[in-house]
Amino acid sequence: MRAMSKDDRNNPDPLRTIRLMWDPPPPPSRGPKASLTAEQIVETAVRLADEAGTEALSMRLVARDLGCGTMSLYTYVSSKAELLELMVDQVFAEVEYDPTGPADPADWRAGLERVAEQNLNLLFRHRWLTDVDTTRPPLGPGTIAKYDAELRPLIGTGLDDVEIDRTLALVLDHVRSSARQLFLAEAPPTADGDWWEQAGPLLAAALDPARYPVASRVGQAAGEQYGAPADPRGAYTFGLRTILDGVASLIARRSPSAG
Repeated sequence: MRAMSKDDRNNPDPLRTIRLMWDPPPPPSRGPKASLTAEQIVETAVRLADEAGTEALSMRLVARDLGCGTMSLYTYVSSKAELLELMVDQVFAEVEYDPTGPADPADWRAGLERVAEQNLNLLFRHRWLTDVDTTRPPLGPGTIAKYDAELRPLIGTGLDDVEIDRTLALVLDHVRSSARQLFLAEAPPTADGDWWEQAGPLLAAALDPARYPVASRVGQAAGEQYGAPADPRGAYTFGLRTILDGVASLIARRSPSAG
């Protein structure tokens, strides 16, 4: 058997990972590893990542928490990179939607608002997700079920399949970006407010409105509204509303009555 290289550890074999997600092997019937399962390993890794993030996560840490040797884990999961893909797929399976079938196309906006809310809640439960590159998502059952459910609000709206996929991606990218800003605003909770209380008056005294008329006017209005240099929660709501307004315009243009 070929030895595993560093590249193998950082770039898991997608075919092996897909097989592991959809058809995990049964635990060995004998030996010191018989008490472990792949699901148990992933659940432990998710809990540890929730507590300390993915930077601190390691196969050694997971093994120690499970009370086994690190090499025992490699019987099930080949690397930390593969483990992360399994973790992402597992937490994606937490997202639940109405299982009764496709939504009424007229309710597409409420459906996407729920998609956004569900994903924001998911990111707050598992903040490490914003640090994981999901450009190439894990193609496991949790991911596929989530994707299938989140596409449904747009079915029957007149958008074609590619437009539906891109619309969902736009909403999810906005949620992910907003979550990062919301996390930063919380740590520590009063940091921005304290900083703005000191920096705001200094900036106001130094800034010449005649030289920067637009920045002065808009900055003052925004600062008074936010009471801080930024308003991540308000930006999230405004951004989602603006995205959905754009989608509404696109759907209207696809309507047969649009001429």
